Amino acid sequence: MKGIIALAALVSALFLAAPAAAQDDIPALEALLTLAAEKPAEWKGKPYDIAEDGKVDLATYRGWRWFHGICHTCHGQDALGSTFAPNLTEVFGREQDPVTYESFLEIVMNGRSEVGEGQQPMLAFKTNKDIVKNIDNLYAYLKARADGALGRGRPQRQKKKN
Repeated sequence: MKGIIALAALVSALFLAAPAAAQDDIPALEALLTLAAEKPAEWKGKPYDIAEDGKVDLATYRGWRWFHGICHTCHGQDALGSTFAPNLTEVFGREQDPVTYESFLEIVMNGRSEVGEGQQPMLAFKTNKDIVKNIDNLYAYLKARADGALGRGRPQRQKKKN
């Protein structure tokens, strides 16, 4: 069963990858890290906005959509992990060596070959324009899940601000 799931994840990642000819307009990791350095520390610590009624901002909602469109294939529903990819709510929330915004960019863009026992290597998504374009949204969603600010399931969106 693991082999079938891993194959499905690989096939979906290959179909979702941007064609080589279109890579010119994808920002490189260095450019994203430069932009990351300009983000305020408060944003990196809490890049989401969740109202008292539990409704989320547009960025967090988009992060949920992209995560469940692509990333959940390996990392499981609601980022809770699978038999071959880690629970991201735990990885983001761990006290020792937590995932920072910068390390998140590095991992998503370049992938990761050093993984835990029984887990598959993380694919690199630096050629996927949709993932690169929505990387902040993905981070907002995953950080909200790891912080316990956002529960499982499809979040409700806040109304548009005028």
